[in-house]
Amino acid sequence: MTTQTTFYLSQVLGRKFFSSDGNITGKIKDFLVDLAALDPSPGKPLRPKVIAVKVDVGPYERVLDFSSLEIIHENRTSRIFGSEIEEISTAYLSNVIWLKESILYRQIVDINGKKLEKVWDIRLVYIPSGTFAIAVDVGFSGWLRKHGLLTLMERLSGWFRMNIPVQQILWDDIESVDVATSKLLLSKSTSKLTTLHPSDLADIIEDLDKATRTYVFAALDEEQAADVLEEMEPNAQVHIIESLPLEKAADLLEKMDADEVADILDELEDHKVEMLLKEMERESSEEVRELLEYDDNEVGSIMNMEVFTLSANLTVEEAISVIREAQPEPMHVNTVFLTDENERFISAIPLAELVIANPSKLLSEIMESKPVTVLDTAKIDILAEILSKYNLLSVPVINADNQLEGMVLIEDIVDDLLDKRKTK
Repeated sequence: MTTQTTFYLSQVLGRKFFSSDGNITGKIKDFLVDLAALDPSPGKPLRPKVIAVKVDVGPYERVLDFSSLEIIHENRTSRIFGSEIEEISTAYLSNVIWLKESILYRQIVDINGKKLEKVWDIRLVYIPSGTFAIAVDVGFSGWLRKHGLLTLMERLSGWFRMNIPVQQILWDDIESVDVATSKLLLSKSTSKLTTLHPSDLADIIEDLDKATRTYVFAALDEEQAADVLEEMEPNAQVHIIESLPLEKAADLLEKMDADEVADILDELEDHKVEMLLKEMERESSEEVRELLEYDDNEVGSIMNMEVFTLSANLTVEEAISVIREAQPEPMHVNTVFLTDENERFISAIPLAELVIANPSKLLSEIMESKPVTVLDTAKIDILAEILSKYNLLSVPVINADNQLEGMVLIEDIVDDLLDKRKTK
């Protein structure tokens, strides 16, 4: 017999548990791991330690201290022996989870792969200092091992000179998202999900069941939640808004651009829309109401009302100083719009041209002489042609009185075209 250094949870679940004298004392049901090890020194891997084993003894279960146990490997079979069998209580333990109950066959997020995976097995290592969970098996090999087919497939693959694909994720690179049983609280500041880009996180949340989707979303702070909600598909957005308390939903919508909010509200029942608008701050609510007045096929319905405007009488140096001090969102200043005191549109200057212009020149000297604009009531279909023809990143939207109402970004056009393709 040799002491095994690594093994899989499936290799010990349901196996017999032996006392030091060789007597069978029960069958192994689960391992309890301590998550305190999930806060290591910088650069050290995350390794939750096994601290207890659940054993099925006839009509009842026992939870035994793992510190005095030994894992032995013989003929591809793993067994656990106890030199000193000591029962412990888990009632007052914190930061612990049962591996089978909380992780095995559950959904986890592969942080590096930025996608959901299903756990088929859990890899552990047995060393003198203890037994630790080191990785989860989410590949075909794990599925085969779960169903007792791995040995057979290894023989077949050897005959045909084929490799069985192995896909394992280190514990460092996973995050549990199964709300039903997991005790890995996503609201903790250490949650790995918060490190993902909003677009990646939106894709992951959309693939979750509704209950878990709501749970994960609620664990995000408001700023990140707003960014993620903007990236989600309409049906998922609606579910999230309807699942949140009215006040929390309104607070979330206030942190989003008015055009994004209007798109979401378009999918809701009228009475729900009115309740949310009344709960939102007046300024935010009025902007959204204005957008909702446009028909779905009008430019105004998708324009962004957050525009950064300057006076044409400023010098280039003064303009750049104003922009730096205001610190607007980068997407709102890829083109600088010039207006008069009555908010009538004058012209536009691409930010790149502003940066390289002579600092002493007036904006009126470098602005477009024949700026391209579009009416807020114009049909959306003309936007793609305008942006493509004039090679624009954004186009100013004006009303019948030549007042600047907002702008349409090229990404808005792309999103609109993609939405139309999905509905065909």
